[in-house]
Order: sequence, then structure tokens, then C-alpha cells
Amino acid sequence: MASAKIKGHLSMLMANVLWGLMSPVAKFVLSSGIIAPLLLTDFRVSGAALLFWILSLFMPYERVPWQDLLRLAGAGMLGILLNQGCFIFGVGLTSPGEASLITTTMPMWVMLLAYIILGEPITAKKVGGIVLGASGALILVLSGRAGISGGENPTLGDLLVLGAQLSYALYLTLYRNFIRKYSLVTLMKWMFTFASLVAIPVSLPTILSTDFGAVTSGMWVGAAYVVVGGTFIAYIGIMIGQKTLRPTVVGMYNYVQPIVATIVGISAGMDHFSMLKGLAVVLIFSGVYLVTISRAKES
Repeated sequence: MASAKIKGHLSMLMANVLWGLMSPVAKFVLSSGIIAPLLLTDFRVSGAALLFWILSLFMPYERVPWQDLLRLAGAGMLGILLNQGCFIFGVGLTSPGEASLITTTMPMWVMLLAYIILGEPITAKKVGGIVLGASGALILVLSGRAGISGGENPTLGDLLVLGAQLSYALYLTLYRNFIRKYSLVTLMKWMFTFASLVAIPVSLPTILSTDFGAVTSGMWVGAAYVVVGGTFIAYIGIMIGQKTLRPTVVGMYNYVQPIVATIVGISAGMDHFSMLKGLAVVLIFSGVYLVTISRAKES
């Protein structure tokens, strides 16, 4: 059990490091206007679906009855289509800093929904951990916002990013026990397939009107990262973590994303290290630790 939880924590850390790069990469891909947010969302869901189906060819076959397929369709809508679609559209309309700031609210929504739906107690340690983690994330995000340009509609963009956090928090809570029934690959191939079946027909006019010849090699590389790193590999890590950790702990790892953004900024010479940033990192991981050791309701 201890080794499984360690694996879950490492998987969540990896996934959120990959997600931490999503805001700047997605903003770069969308910045020219050639690739629309709807098209990038299509790349994510259909590309990941294809990769998971290919991977499933090398895994033992699992039969999924139609009742569970319906549940997987619902999981795909909440955990993939709404989450990814709202985020991509939102980050295209607001700044990466604003998007990172709003992602720090997700653990709060997970805690509240886990209390309402699963009956997980809201303990003092859990609240204290979320407060510590949020404080550290806010320090990192706010200290790096100088000189960041906003989007064309920051208010709508912020609301869409918030919608992405709410949909994923609901997914983590509602499907926490169901996902233990099947293997990771079976879950992912069906969830991404159902998301693709909805996304592609809706975006068909956008696909047909896109000038793919104008897409630069840098944009293709960024889109490839979004599909392979920020979606395929990241969701593998998320599913491993979700199978072994409580929803509130899973949500707390969102606070890793501002750390990644700060490290990228320092490495690129756009930011600098300070004692305040070091304190923020300590606060974030202290918060994750407090939530991890807080009392959970026995199954």
C-alpha cells in the first residue's frame, strides 16, 4: 500500500509538471490565430484517443458492458472534453498568468465536492493545507505577473478556465471509485474516444477552414507537446494517482503548476529566483503534505 501511494504521488507530480507547461505552450500555439482553440482541443482529444487505442493493442483485452460505457462517456465529457475545451478556449482569451492563478482554486472545489458527494470530512489539516498551498501558489503567480500581456477577453477567458477546474473537480469526485474497476488504458481509450465523437463534428467547419500550410514547424512542435506530453502522458499519471490517492490530495497537486511556470521563467531569463519564491515552494509542498496526512473517511 505504501509503495502504491508513493507511485501515486510521483505520478501526480509528473502529470502536473507536464500540465504546468500547458499554459505557455498553448498560448504560443494559439497566438497567431491560425490554429483555433477548437482545433487544438480536437488535436488533444483525438490524438490522445489514437495513442491510447494503439497502446491497448499491446495490453490484455477488457470487455466493458454498455452500462459502463455510458458511465465512461459521462467521465469523458467532464474529465476531458469540458475540462480541456474550457481550458484551451480560456487560455486563448486571457493571459497564462491569469490562467495559472485560477487553476489554484481547483483543490478547494475538490474538497467541497468530496465533502458533499463522498462524505469526506473537512478537517483542520485539510483546510490548513489548502490555505498553505494556495498562499504559495498565489505568491508565485502574482510575483511573476509584471509585464504579462492580457488576452482579448480576460473576463470570459477567466470564467472558462474556472469552468475547466469545476468540471475536473466534479469528475475526480464522481468517478473516484468507478475508475478502479478497469485498467488505465481501457478507461482512457474509451473516455477520449467519446470526447472525440462529440468534439470533431462540432468543430468540422473550423477544421475545413484552417490554412494548415501556414502552420509553422514551431506550432506543430507545440501542438505535439500538447497531445503527447500535456495529454497522453499526463493523463496516464493522473489516472495512476487517482487510483491510489484521495480526490483532495489529487487536487492539491495543481499547486505544482505555478512552480513549473516559475522555473521555466527563471531558466528562460524572464524571471529570477528570490527568497520569496523559495518560501512559496515550501508553502506549496507543506500544504500537499498536510492534506496527504489528514483523516479520510473509511471506505
